[in-house]
Amino acid sequence: MVSPDVLIPRPETEQLIDLVLSLYGKAYLPGVKSSERRIPEKPVIFDIGTGSGCIAITLKLEIPGAEVVALDISPEALKIAQKNAENLGAEVEFFESDLLSVKEDTRSDNEIAVPNRAIVVANLPYVDPDWDWLDKKALSVEPGLALYAKDGGLALYERLFYELPKTVEFVIIEADPCQHEKIVKLAEQSGFEHEKTAGFAMQFRRRKLAY
Repeated sequence: MVSPDVLIPRPETEQLIDLVLSLYGKAYLPGVKSSERRIPEKPVIFDIGTGSGCIAITLKLEIPGAEVVALDISPEALKIAQKNAENLGAEVEFFESDLLSVKEDTRSDNEIAVPNRAIVVANLPYVDPDWDWLDKKALSVEPGLALYAKDGGLALYERLFYELPKTVEFVIIEADPCQHEKIVKLAEQSGFEHEKTAGFAMQFRRRKLAY
């Protein structure tokens, strides 16, 4: 279920899901050979900027043993995501937050405990409103809050990599391919190495975890 408060899920986001499933050692298509599992059997996954909840809910249903926490700055989006989780039987925790800073009246403090080897997935706003190929009329049915970002569309990813705690092992994000080179540099400056790209999705691993 979607509304004008959330993005309409797009095929590109499926590639982000595929990367997480590959890390878990789970084949994402019938007939595709599974890979070695590289994340815990019961991983903790943070979906930052959950929107409709499609990423968080899908990962919880695909990896039932995972603890999935979904975060969004929009309370209206969270209502949609929570309803989708209820309808699909996915046990996901939802919090109103600005990236990983939780709104104070939604829990006892405004810090989220991010355990060691945590995984972060994020499809943050990355569209530069000045891109000349945009069909802004077609995008007008979706919230600008979930689409557009400053600094060439990279402002929120700049913050994300800077703010991630050292306990995060893997980060998987979605962004336009024209931004990928700059995002690799952002990630490297924050101690992450680029491991893989699949379409719009990118996978990073921290070079040294804070054990």
